[in-house]
Order: sequence, then C-alpha cells, then structure tokens
Amino acid sequence: MNLTLLLFQGDGGGLFWAIAPFLLIFGIFYFLVILPQKRQRQQLQEMIANLKINDEVVTNGGVIGKIKEIKETSFIIHSADKSFLEIGKSAVVGKRAEEGK
Repeated sequence: MNLTLLLFQGDGGGLFWAIAPFLLIFGIFYFLVILPQKRQRQQLQEMIANLKINDEVVTNGGVIGKIKEIKETSFIIHSADKSFLEIGKSAVVGKRAEEGK
C-alpha cells in the first residue's frame, strides 16, 4: 500500500491529533516558565512600589544603598560615606534584609 494513503487515512480527526502535541508543549511551557516568571515580575513591581525612605536596596549592578529620596522614576540612594547615586526604579532587584532579624 502506498505510504501517502496510510498517512491520510482516518475519520477526519487527523488535524487535531497533528497539532495536539504542540498544544501540550505550549501548555507545559506556559505553566513551568511563563506563569512563574510573570508572578516574580509582579512581586518585584509591588516591592518597588512599596519602598520608602531609609529602606536598603540592591541594584542589578550590585550596588547596595539606603534610599534618601524618592522621585517619580528614580531613587536617590546613599551608598557610601559621601556617595549619593540616582538610580532608576527598574535597576532595583531587591530589598536588603535587615541584619537584626
């Protein structure tokens, strides 16, 4: 029997079964990669929105500093004795844990 006849035999459900593996792979990818990343990004945005003066933050460049002023799109942080830096809010990757706890 011809191979093409074997491939196209069926009751019309061939298209669904042809794309079912792709749908399954997308579903697994969504729940294992996209959804956790979305949650993590949302938690970081909430944390940045709740920062206040004198909170210690860590930037994506590794700079640790204490917030001295909050602007619309940036923070002024105090990182050393006489060092004040203006960093964008998007540069903050975390809040430094308090050492007493």
